[in-house]
Amino acid sequence: MRVEPAVKKETLYILGMSLILSVVMELIFWAVGHMDYTVPLGNLLGVVIAVLNFFLMGLTVQNSIGLDEKAASEKLKLSQKLRMLMVIALAAVGVGLPCFNSLAVVIPLFFPRIAIALWPLFNKEQSPAQDDQTVD
Repeated sequence: MRVEPAVKKETLYILGMSLILSVVMELIFWAVGHMDYTVPLGNLLGVVIAVLNFFLMGLTVQNSIGLDEKAASEKLKLSQKLRMLMVIALAAVGVGLPCFNSLAVVIPLFFPRIAIALWPLFNKEQSPAQDDQTVD
């Protein structure tokens, strides 16, 4: 299976932003005096879970292109359910094992959403809304 360039680009963006947000999170843990070895381990696990979830979603969307609407919808729904089970299971392992800081496992799961919200600030390409503007 070939990974489309758009999936690679967006996953690398999510990974990069997650790493930046991870550094910020660890600095906050350090500043409030709760930094120990469990924080970077939990952070690493959380980022891996979040980026893997995003990448698998991208692959599913990529593979759904060209399918009829009903088949694509079913494929996307099944993927979402399986990915959520994966996220819950892996996060539960991170929360349950004492070598991981629970907060440091859970917080990075929100990093892709933050990265997506920040995407317009870093995306240099013209948005579709700008293409539709007409000159009067």
